[in-house]
Amino acid sequence: MRHIVVPPTPSSPTSPPPATATCRRSRASSRQPAGGEDWIRERELTHEQAFALGFLEQNPGSIQRDIAALTRTSAASVSSLLQGLERRGLIERRTENGNERSKRVYAASAGAELIAGFDSAMEAADDTILAPLSAAERATLHALLKKVTAVLPQPSR
Repeated sequence: MRHIVVPPTPSSPTSPPPATATCRRSRASSRQPAGGEDWIRERELTHEQAFALGFLEQNPGSIQRDIAALTRTSAASVSSLLQGLERRGLIERRTENGNERSKRVYAASAGAELIAGFDSAMEAADDTILAPLSAAERATLHALLKKVTAVLPQPSR
């Protein structure tokens, strides 16, 4: 019996898979410094909760649809997220003009205190991740990410 030796090709198991944009994004995410995540975890928050608190701190009196639109999540998901924050006393929902169907959401003082420093922690994590890029390259990356996310479909539920 004769053996044939086949050199590795791009699709053979001995050569590395091609690096797609999705693959590179995944690698960058998995190697992010834990600084931002540690900051959030230390406060017993999820990333989504920290984001919502930060948003409400900067945009008091928002409605939950504002958060859903910004995060491209469903109103039901945001409602659940806000319920958890409300149970912890981190946000308040208030009715406007006696209309029970229209509730505005505010960061409570405990929520504002808990989230203080969030932006700085996230900026520090971003600076570490983006350290190899020049200011111009960072601006280009930001513009490209904005372009890509602008065409993502809205959630269906």
